[in-house]
Amino acid sequence: MTAVLTERQKKWFATVQANLEKKTGKPLADWVAIMKACPETAPRAQAAWLKAEHGVGQNHAAQILDACRPADGPGWDDPEALRAALWKDPASLAILEAVEHVADGVEGVISGQRKGYTSFSRSVQFAAMRPLKGGRALLGLKLSPEVSPRLSPSARRESWSERLTATVELDAADQVDAEISRLFAQAADKG
Repeated sequence: MTAVLTERQKKWFATVQANLEKKTGKPLADWVAIMKACPETAPRAQAAWLKAEHGVGQNHAAQILDACRPADGPGWDDPEALRAALWKDPASLAILEAVEHVADGVEGVISGQRKGYTSFSRSVQFAAMRPLKGGRALLGLKLSPEVSPRLSPSARRESWSERLTATVELDAADQVDAEISRLFAQAADKG
């Protein structure tokens, strides 16, 4: 398993970037200047402000906000640093590594690192994980929660794909067992 974007994801990001000016009527540099007038400081609130005040969609808002961030933190081009920043807790990291071991056994899986979660894709994303407080982790899967008593419906809106409708909280790496392996492979097949 390699930590990269799928070809489909690369093409999608390139399309979003190429169409910013066409869709919004302004180049990225103009949007960066407009953001100086934004009264909000939190990224979600800034994105909401862009939508409410300027009609900018979520994907282009993310592109604009990324361009406004200081370059001192890790970005998309440094997945190792993003991973280290997100998975600081050794117990949570051990859970991620256990799931990555499962992913290594499923053909064609690509892992990608985002600021707030680690994604798993084939042609599209079918699973994602983020750390939880207390050395735990949340695994989201593209499955119906009814396929296993271990799964729950997604209780809140996550930053990962809305297609990941089932979740399971993992308290330790040893909970990544045969059932989680089966569910992960099933989600990969559906994805």
